[in-house]
Amino acid sequence: MQNRLLSLDVFRGITVAAMILVNNPGDWDHVYSPLLHAHWHGCTPTDLIFPFFLFIVGVSITFALDGREVPISKLFKRSLILFGLGFFLNLYPKFNFESVRVMGVLQRIGIVFFVCSVIFTKTNLRTQIYIIFALLTSYTILLTLVPVPYFGPANLEPETNFGAWFDRLIFSEAHLWKGANGKFDPEGLFSTIPAIATGLLGVISGKLLRSSQPISERLAWLFTFGNGLVISGLVFNLFFPINKSLWTSSYVLYAGGWAMVGLALSYWLIDVKGYQRFTKPAVVFGTNAITVFFLSGIIPRTLNLFKVSTPDGTMISSQKYLQNTYIASWFSSQYNASLAGALTFLAIWTVILWVMYDKKIFIKV
Repeated sequence: MQNRLLSLDVFRGITVAAMILVNNPGDWDHVYSPLLHAHWHGCTPTDLIFPFFLFIVGVSITFALDGREVPISKLFKRSLILFGLGFFLNLYPKFNFESVRVMGVLQRIGIVFFVCSVIFTKTNLRTQIYIIFALLTSYTILLTLVPVPYFGPANLEPETNFGAWFDRLIFSEAHLWKGANGKFDPEGLFSTIPAIATGLLGVISGKLLRSSQPISERLAWLFTFGNGLVISGLVFNLFFPINKSLWTSSYVLYAGGWAMVGLALSYWLIDVKGYQRFTKPAVVFGTNAITVFFLSGIIPRTLNLFKVSTPDGTMISSQKYLQNTYIASWFSSQYNASLAGALTFLAIWTVILWVMYDKKIFIKV
């Protein structure tokens, strides 16, 4: 099998494009509910995007590292770069180190990449399955049974769960997610523990894809395991609710299952059946995934630095001005206008990445 799967690039590209779409609406006050995260317990399509990416990180590890002797220091360096890029995003544009959020999406990706890479290179399949079981079991026990210091019995509330207490202990409230006033961080350090299990599910799936079994058997196993995990997650949800912000064990199973099914479907359609004609828009995102995610976070922050005066004298950000002047005026529905703004941003990036792909410009970390 080739060291690079077209279906994996497509799957990664669709995931990154979806991530950019939901992160950049034209108007945050008017967003269709499927494009928002669940308020707390539950799962929307948007809640599947991040675990899909971590799952893909795990799959990619098997293709990049299988049979290679890669120094741990090199893996750590890449992890540190990813963490640093995420930390820079949090700093930009104010660069206030006293209140900067430490964790974030790229930071979690960096940690998961490093830990899963080490586990992949140092252990076998059986041990990796044991590690997943141990991570999810211990996380479940800590969140549902262990009393929370200063708060009392174990609970799953945003500000008083064990993970929120742990992150405040490590980072202090000043360095957690500002959307929760420093009381909780949806990409916190503690909830990265089960996120490692998400990456390991990708590692195991990658091993299965690279196995010597007939293609039909590989696909059958992926579909079977994927659907089994989805069902397991739904059953587990009755006891430990599916929750993206807490990255609960039921959420790991549920999202990981759908990721397996998505990968199997992509592999069957693109690499087995050969339906590759319309894959390029996704491929251009998939081959420069970290680059587009990082820069798509920088641009809105930069636009918000520049203020524009409206006819009534109100000062608004240049991003809002562009949205209101060139997009919202075409729509009677504010929700459609907001979606159009997100799609316009995505279309612009499609053109940029298409040119980069044709010129063979691939920025790796």
